[in-house]
Amino acid sequence: MTRSIPFFLALVSSAAATTAPDGDNILWYDQPAAKWEQALPIGNGHLGAMVFGGTTNERIQFNEHTVWTGKPHSYAHEGAVKFLPEIRKLLFAGKQKEAERLATKEFMSVPIRQKAYQPCGDLLIESPDRQTVNHRRWLDLDSATATTEWTSDDVNFRRETFASHPANLIVTRITSDKPGKTSATIKLGCQHKDHAIAIEKPATLVLKGKVQADGVAFEARAVVTHMGGALTETADSVQITGADSIEIRLTAATNVESWKSLAADPAARVRETLARSSNKDHAALLDAHLADHRALFHRVTLDLGRTPSASLTTDARIAAFKDGKDPALAALLFQYGRYLLIGCSREDGQPANLQGIWNDSMRPPWDSKYTCNINTQMNYWPAETTNLPECHLPLFKALAELRESGAITAREHYGARGWALHHNFDLWRGTAPINGSNHGIWISGAPWLSLHLWEHYLFTGDREFLKKSWPVLRDCALFFTDYLIEDPETKQLISGPSNSPEQGGLVMGPSMDHQILRDLFKATSQAAGILGTDRELAAKLDEMRPRIAPNKIGKHGQLQEWMQDIDDPNNKHRHVSHLWAVFPGTDITWRQPDLFKAARQSLIYRGDAATGWSMGWKTNLWARFLDGDHAYTILNNLLQPIGTTKGAGGLYPNLFDAHPPFQIDGNFGATSGIAEMLLQSHVPVSEDAPSGPFLIHLLPALPSKWSAGSVKGLKARGGTTVDIAWKDGKLASARLTPAQSGPVNVRLGEKTADFQGTAGKTLEIDGLLLAK
Repeated sequence: MTRSIPFFLALVSSAAATTAPDGDNILWYDQPAAKWEQALPIGNGHLGAMVFGGTTNERIQFNEHTVWTGKPHSYAHEGAVKFLPEIRKLLFAGKQKEAERLATKEFMSVPIRQKAYQPCGDLLIESPDRQTVNHRRWLDLDSATATTEWTSDDVNFRRETFASHPANLIVTRITSDKPGKTSATIKLGCQHKDHAIAIEKPATLVLKGKVQADGVAFEARAVVTHMGGALTETADSVQITGADSIEIRLTAATNVESWKSLAADPAARVRETLARSSNKDHAALLDAHLADHRALFHRVTLDLGRTPSASLTTDARIAAFKDGKDPALAALLFQYGRYLLIGCSREDGQPANLQGIWNDSMRPPWDSKYTCNINTQMNYWPAETTNLPECHLPLFKALAELRESGAITAREHYGARGWALHHNFDLWRGTAPINGSNHGIWISGAPWLSLHLWEHYLFTGDREFLKKSWPVLRDCALFFTDYLIEDPETKQLISGPSNSPEQGGLVMGPSMDHQILRDLFKATSQAAGILGTDRELAAKLDEMRPRIAPNKIGKHGQLQEWMQDIDDPNNKHRHVSHLWAVFPGTDITWRQPDLFKAARQSLIYRGDAATGWSMGWKTNLWARFLDGDHAYTILNNLLQPIGTTKGAGGLYPNLFDAHPPFQIDGNFGATSGIAEMLLQSHVPVSEDAPSGPFLIHLLPALPSKWSAGSVKGLKARGGTTVDIAWKDGKLASARLTPAQSGPVNVRLGEKTADFQGTAGKTLEIDGLLLAK
């Protein structure tokens, strides 16, 4: 197994220390991080950390995925269903404000706000206060390791930190190129008022804390070892002097046994974690970490070309990207999204929240919870297309839990079967409407998230997974057979009370709901047929689906956002909810040219400037509109320093997406958007077989800026692995490796070709063959 190179080979001269580290997938800087948004993230799905890269004083701020405010609690408003008919009556009568006031008083969650994700602690490393030169720090996405190098008194130092998923540890190692020159004082810190720090022998720092008296309790332990030198323990620190190397192994755990229980023992958990790796040396830990990470990360490679700009520090590259001379930065952003998903969403962990797994604030923006009227879903858009299906698993586990809590909400708020989820949930799986009735009563959180289960099946063909997930999908659809109501004027089935996130207030019949429900009913009926189950429900869904209010084209040539033709063409709102049908949905494709054109017109009206995550969504939308240059324009707007354009997002120096403030969904949206520019597979070969096979559309939205390049390892629905190379803006070659035998249907431009595929055997296709 390859290990990091000895740093004395990397620091062959003083001049070399200020140049870019070797490698394509690297973020690097020549100064320590002054702010959290400049620090570099590492994570293993359970633990996350931000590495600041200081020399005299290093801070590694860390999180544990279950450190939250609050405790197990049902948010459902008992008896709220009594007021549902009156709320609907008021809305049908055009009395929106009266309906919102009644809903605020009688229909919202108890309490009206959910809980917040919290920081855990800080690992603090103090080195002798000397003048330093040749500082550089970097994050290597390939090895998932944050490294800092500097020179002091003609001694070259290196500090490396990685978050091991196999060991569930954050591991830091400090070395120097001369023996006996490595010294450090190691401490732990914590923002929570209720905490204590102690030292246990041998050389173990212990942090114990509570978020609140009757809530989450946590413990973190940092075990310090050294080669050579001397060790001294104080009341709150471990001091090493004159060593050849120092290693720190950090882990943390809480009393959260599940979303319903605080019965776990955090102390026993951290001791057990540390004991499992106690007989492994640093090289063994590193090898296991690299093998685990690279097994996922190496599945996809992307080459868009490299220019001299790639040697600049990453913050300088962001500032210069608008000049269009750094295609490798777009490739880096793509891989960074994959890296972040690997770091914050692993099996048995919590799903990626609004900041992934990274948070330094006791009062994070929007509580850093799960906003599921776009943001949580966007976090997982790259999971299947960029070949990381395992990273989807924490979301699926959460959906099974939400089905349980959401059944109470369905009953108490709607008198319905099945389960319901509105626009937010937290660690305690709150599903009732929160914050305010004008935007909190949005009922499509459950169906949108449930469709991720169906997408996973379409990509993998895993029938056992579909069978296991069936109760979530079935009960979600079951709820809407009870919830949908007939519109008095049109006699169509509509959703309501609901809203079009996050504008327009409480209404009946927002287009987004109907688009999602058409896809949900279609997917659930198809899944029932595949599994040979619940035939009556499938028949009911097939009967109801065509009765759902259809998409409409309005007076401005736009796709209507509501039942009424009231869209404002000057509206520049960040949410483009009624375009869900184009992406991530499949309700509107290029096969419906009139609706496709109207949806495109709506996106034109919204404009190109937006918050960071909205630009991520728009990139995907323009890719689905088969307009690579416009998709690139949105990426260009995103790939600029935060604050460059008033009222718009951008990127922080560490490539974190800026809403602003930091929201990780924009990173995942950008990664997904680039994938959609290069490969699409959402359109079935036949409209009579909506569950596939699908057209594998090569280079559907290739921008002219990327005239030559290659991508390997993308996934198409049906489980086909796709490698593509192109030159002069045209396909040079494609390699398609199907997961199962059968027809492989390929599209290039408006040309299609059919091939017979054999499971595991690669099809070689060139541009001339598809151009005929």
